[in-house]
Amino acid sequence: MPRMLSISLTVLAVYSAVIALIPPLRRGLSGLTEFVDSWLFPIAPNLAYAAFTALLAGALARRKRIAWRLVVVLLGISLALSLAGVLVLLYVPGGTFEGGKGTLAETAFSLVVVTLLMVLMLWSRQEFYARVQPASARKAILTLGGLLAVSFVVGFLLVTAFSGTLPPHRRAVWTLSHTLGGVFDVPHPGHPPSWVSFLIGLMSAIALITAFAVLFRSQRAKAVLAPEDEERIRKLLGERDSLAYFATRRDRSAIFSPSGKAAVSYRVVNGVSLAGGDPVGDPEAWEHAIRAWTDQAAAYGWTPAAIGASEEGARAYQRGGLKVLELGDEAVIDVAAFTLTGREMRGVRQAVNRVERAGYTLCVRRHHELNPEEMRTIIGRAEAWRDTETERGFSMALGRLGDPRDGQCVLVQARKPDGDEAALLSFVPWGATGLSLDLMRRDRDAENGLMEFMVAGLVEAAPGLGVDRISLNFAVFRSAFEEGARIGAGPVIRAWRRLLLFLSRWWQLESLYRANVKYHPEWVPRFLAYGDTRDLVKVGIASAVAEGFLRPPSLPQLLRRGEA
Repeated sequence: MPRMLSISLTVLAVYSAVIALIPPLRRGLSGLTEFVDSWLFPIAPNLAYAAFTALLAGALARRKRIAWRLVVVLLGISLALSLAGVLVLLYVPGGTFEGGKGTLAETAFSLVVVTLLMVLMLWSRQEFYARVQPASARKAILTLGGLLAVSFVVGFLLVTAFSGTLPPHRRAVWTLSHTLGGVFDVPHPGHPPSWVSFLIGLMSAIALITAFAVLFRSQRAKAVLAPEDEERIRKLLGERDSLAYFATRRDRSAIFSPSGKAAVSYRVVNGVSLAGGDPVGDPEAWEHAIRAWTDQAAAYGWTPAAIGASEEGARAYQRGGLKVLELGDEAVIDVAAFTLTGREMRGVRQAVNRVERAGYTLCVRRHHELNPEEMRTIIGRAEAWRDTETERGFSMALGRLGDPRDGQCVLVQARKPDGDEAALLSFVPWGATGLSLDLMRRDRDAENGLMEFMVAGLVEAAPGLGVDRISLNFAVFRSAFEEGARIGAGPVIRAWRRLLLFLSRWWQLESLYRANVKYHPEWVPRFLAYGDTRDLVKVGIASAVAEGFLRPPSLPQLLRRGEA
C-alpha cells in the first residue's frame, strides 16, 4: 500500500508540474484534470502544489505515520464535502444546483470513490509506522509562521514601492490575502504589477514546502559511539573482516543482536542508515543484528544501506532483505608470497632502490612504542600534510590518531637523509595477524617512490610483528579498469572505463587502482547493500558525504564565503 500510494502521488506531482509549465497542454488536458480533481484526489496546475505532492509521496514511501494522517485528513475533508453535496442535491429538484455543474449521480459516485480510498487508508494503517523528529508538527508550524511573516514583510515593501493602482489603505490587506494564498478574498479597487503578486505567491509557496519538509523529516541519530558500546564492539572484533576495527570509530553508532554476540556499526547520513563493512561478532548472530538494524531503520523512516561489505557480509545483508551490488576490490598483500624479484615487480623494485640510494630510512613500530612527544609530532605532520579541508573516510578509516586504546596499530615512518619526517602510514589491526591501512600522508617535496619504499619495508618487517597479511587501499570499480583495457573488450565495458577515466579527474578512481595494482595483490571484492533500486542515488550521495568526498555547505560556510 505505501508503495502504491507513493507511485500514484508521484504521478500526480509530475502531472501537476507539467501542466503548470506547459499552458497548451494544460488546456488540452483540462477535462482529465477536472475529472481527477473532482472524483479522485485534489490536483492543480501549480508548481508549489506539485512540490508538496512530491514531498507527501516521499514521506508515504518511507511509511511516515504523519503523512498517512495528512492523507486521511484530506480524504476526510473530501468525504465530508461529497456527503454534504449528496444531501443537498437530494433536496434540489432534478438533482442539480442552480448554476452548478455536479449532478446527484456524479456526486454520489465521487462519494463512493472517496469512501473506498478512506477504507483502504484505514485498513493499511499499520503499514505506516515510521516516526519523525520529536515535536515536528510544532517545528513545522513555527517554520511556516516565520517564513510567511517574512513573505508578508517583503511583499508589503514590494507593494509599497510598486503599488500600481492599489490605494495605500488597501496595501496591507491585499498583501496579507496573497501571502496566505487567497484563503480569504477581499475585493480591492486596484492591484500592483503582476510580477509582485507572483513573487509573493512564490515566497509563500516556498514557506509551505519548507514547512512540510520539516514536518516529514526523519528522526536524526547522534553519531556517537558510547564508551560502553565501544568496549562491547572491541570484544567482538575477530579475524574475518579487514574493516572490522573501523567499527570503533566514535562518530558511528552500534546496534547489537538480542544475544549481544554481533553488532552492526552505522551512521545516519541524510536519512540513510549507512553501515560500514560487515557486522562484527559471531556470524551466526549476524542475521539477528542485521534484522535489529533494519527494523530500527524502518521505525525511523531511514533507508538502510551498507558500504564495503565482504562477500560473506554481502550474503548476510542479502538474507536480511537487502540487494547487493559489487562496488570494487580491496588489495590484500600476502606477506609470505610477496617479493620484489621478477619482471612484473620491476617498477616497484626500481622505486625502492631509488629511495634507498637517496638516503631515506624507515621505521616500523606499534603505536604504543612511541612516546607522547613523538606521537604529537606525528599527529602534527599528519594534519599538515592532509590535502583536504576535513578528514576523509568512513568505511576504511579510523578518524583518529594517537589514542591510547589504539596502541596495537602500526606506524610506518619514512625519514629524509637529514632525519626529518618524509611520510607516514598507519595501519589498524586486522585480527591478531593482519593489518589494514588507515592513514597515508607524505611531504609533497619528498622523493618519488616513497610509498613503494614504505610498503616494501613494512612487508619485510611484518614477520617480526607477527603479521602475515596486509590490506591496502580499496579500488572502486577495479574490474572495469582492468577488463576495459584488455584487447577485445566489448563496447559497453570500454565505454564504462572511459566514463570512469573521465570521473577520475575529480575523484581518485584510476589513481587508487594504479597505486594498488603494482604490488600484484590478491583482489578481494567489496559490495554495496541497499534496500531498493530507487534509493541508489540517495545511498550514493550519503556514502559520498560520509566518506568526505561530498560536503554539503552549511549556512555559516556560505556566509564566510560571501565575506571573502
